[in-house]
Amino acid sequence: MSVNIPTMEDLLKTGAHFGHKISKWHPNAAPYIYTSRNEIHIIDLVKTIDNLKKAAEFVEDEISHGKTILFVGTKKSIKSIIKNMAEEAGVPYVNERWLGGTITNFSVIRKLVDKLINLEKQKEDPDYEKKYTKKERLIFDREIEKINEMVGGIRELTKIPDLIYIVDIKEEKTAVKEANKRQIPVVAITDTNTDPTLVDFPVPANDDSIRTVELITSVMVEAVKAGREKAKSNQEPKIEKE
Repeated sequence: MSVNIPTMEDLLKTGAHFGHKISKWHPNAAPYIYTSRNEIHIIDLVKTIDNLKKAAEFVEDEISHGKTILFVGTKKSIKSIIKNMAEEAGVPYVNERWLGGTITNFSVIRKLVDKLINLEKQKEDPDYEKKYTKKERLIFDREIEKINEMVGGIRELTKIPDLIYIVDIKEEKTAVKEANKRQIPVVAITDTNTDPTLVDFPVPANDDSIRTVELITSVMVEAVKAGREKAKSNQEPKIEKE
């Protein structure tokens, strides 16, 4: 694997080890809890590193075989991180509201994307301002803005994603449910108040820490890039020595 995995010190600096109050824990998170301090669960970062490595290896391998990944994170505090890092990795993302049916009823969601593309094309018409009144153009702009907010991040997604990366599976429970229904592998940051058994590659960590989310998501970005590089090198013709 060619992805750099954060050290224990890196994770500690971001507060990745802080879980939730003991009273809010999910029993299935027990294997990833090291201890408790001041009624707060402390996550076992040795297991975080181990699981993050496995998750990164999986993502890299999947991408190297031409698979598509979708980044998901809609909490207000991390929306910009998901958008910026997904764009850096060149992958689709959902950072606003998860639309029910994004996976289980993708054809309907795709129609919204097509509508957005068609509206944008209309604006490119040289006679656009002549054909429509100022009021009509304003309505178009508002509709474009509204649809773009809903599906702008997945406009390049032409089929159901092959795998998904999620931040906070409690917040994104609908996405997890849809992925499980379609048997799509899920890599996710799982805090102590969530059930890690719901996903294929849980990465136990503090999903409320912006710095932690940024650090772990950057590993996913690296894994995507590494996977693409591997795919590219596999496609390059090999020159045999004489």
